[in-house]
Formats: sequence, C-alpha cells, structure tokens
Amino acid sequence: MGHAIKTDSLSKSFGDIQSVDEITIDVEQSEVYGFLGSNGAGKSTTMKMLTTLLRPTSGSARVAGYDVATQPSSVRENIGFVQQESAIDEYLTGRENLILQARLSRLDSGLARRRIEELMETTGLSDRQHDATVTYSGGMKKRLDIAAGLLHRPAILFLDEPTVGLDIQTRHRIWEHIHTMHKEYGMTVFISTHYMEEADMLCDRVCIIDQGKVKAVGRPSQMKDNLEKEVIQMRSDNAVLLSDGISEIAGIQSVQCTGDTLQIHVSDGPKTMPMIFQRAQSLDIQILSVSMTGPTLDDVYISHTGHQIREQGPEPRRKRRW
Repeated sequence: MGHAIKTDSLSKSFGDIQSVDEITIDVEQSEVYGFLGSNGAGKSTTMKMLTTLLRPTSGSARVAGYDVATQPSSVRENIGFVQQESAIDEYLTGRENLILQARLSRLDSGLARRRIEELMETTGLSDRQHDATVTYSGGMKKRLDIAAGLLHRPAILFLDEPTVGLDIQTRHRIWEHIHTMHKEYGMTVFISTHYMEEADMLCDRVCIIDQGKVKAVGRPSQMKDNLEKEVIQMRSDNAVLLSDGISEIAGIQSVQCTGDTLQIHVSDGPKTMPMIFQRAQSLDIQILSVSMTGPTLDDVYISHTGHQIREQGPEPRRKRRW
C-alpha cells in the first residue's frame, strides 16, 4: 500500500521570500498526521500546494497517488479541504449548504440525501439543519464545514487550523467529532495546527515545521520520551535562595523562579529530587509543596525550534498568480 501523501523537497517562494523550503514528508494511509508550527511557519502554504491551490516552485508532491502539479483534477477528486475561513453560505440553512456541496461534487441525489442525513447526525447538527447558518455558533459552523468536506467520502481530509478562534470547550467538541469521523470513515487526516494539545490528542504522528523547514517528525509520545526531561514544580519559603543553592546539582538543566515557586527542568526526576531536598535542608529552607511532570509537546517544540510557538493569526494574503 502506497503513501497517502508523499513530498520530495517541496518548496514555494514568493519573490525573495522562501515560504516552504524543501519539505520531504510521507503520510501513511488512514493516519492522522499533524503539521505543527506557528503563524508564518509555512503550514498553510504547504497545505495549499498539497490541495492544488498553489503550484510548487520546485520539488514534487503526490497526494492519493497523483502528482499535484500534473494531475490536479485527480487529486481534487480524492480529497476534502476544510480551510481556516468558513466556506458556508450564512443565508442558507445547514442542510441547504450540504445540498449545494453535493451538487458541486456531482453526487447522485439519493446518495447525497443519505449522506447528508448521516453527516448531520454524526456532527450533531440534526436539530439545527433547517436553521439559517447565520444563527450558528462558531463551533457549529466549523462542524458544518467538516461535514461538507466529508460529503463525497474523500480518501484524504485536509483540515487547516480547524479550531482556531474557538473557545476551549468548543475546541474539545470539535476534536471529538474529528476523532469519531476518522474512526468511522477510515480516511487519512492531515491537520495543521498551532495548538499543542490538539496535536497531542488527535495525531498519530506530528511534523514540526519552523521557518518553512521540517524540524522533527515522530509520534508525540515518543518525541516527549526522547527528551529525557522532567519538570519539578516546587514552592518554598525562600525560592531565590533555593534557586541559587541547587543550580550546581548534577542533572538540573535549568531553574526558573517566579515568586515562591521554582520550575526545575531535570534529566532524572526521581534521582534529582532527594538531592534538592537535601540542599533545601542544609540551607534551612522549608519546602511547601512539590510536584513532578513529564515533558510536554511544548518542550519538544522548543527543543527543536529554540522558541515557543507564536500566537496564531492569519498568514499574510498574497495575490494569486495563474
């Protein structure tokens, strides 16, 4: 079985700006693949090339077995694409929007009717399907967008920042719907995001992209394990003195002091913790509370890019050239 998506040194430049720089990735069939990066990293540009909306400057990409540059029509027949901006018509009802999408996809009317009923149920919109979508919440509109992308049963579903701008409760509901639909339909899902929790929860593998380059690829759990780092949160009655006192202990990688709390990054928590307590005792410092957690995907991202992820905003709009 071939790859669902495969690129070889895929690149895109706009004048002197190198937006995507020789990206080489492969996405397995039925995999949920996360494209993780901040605004301007090249996520949306890459996705537009993979969905045939932008022509690569150099390199190649095959989606569903077809070349995006020479076989764009075949690519489009096999994909669904849910962009950041909603594509629904707010003056139509939810059901009417899906009927319009079905006609654009040239689906048989009977088949379209059955799929619309099924998707309305799956996305939890059955009770509101006859209401104008101008009355829908942001989360409902996004679920309708996803339903439209699934209407023609694509082999690959592209989701570009599917929960950007939504509150955390709505974001979690969208994640549940994506997980349910992936499990039910078995399609490959390629999702771009800047939310660490989203990538961690949804994706089988994650590709970290920064400044147009691939920095790391792997399973979130494995990437975190590979860091070999834990974080100790410790409150004390003299955090500044304790910070100075433990800085030379072997295995401590960094110490951050905020008020009465220390955030201590260590390579081996169980081994280092007793030494910290011993040092605190020798300095007559009382430990008020302590907790230890493993590394997060944020830590993974910082280790590969050297900076925290920047808050998401829309990528700069560029004039489309045909």
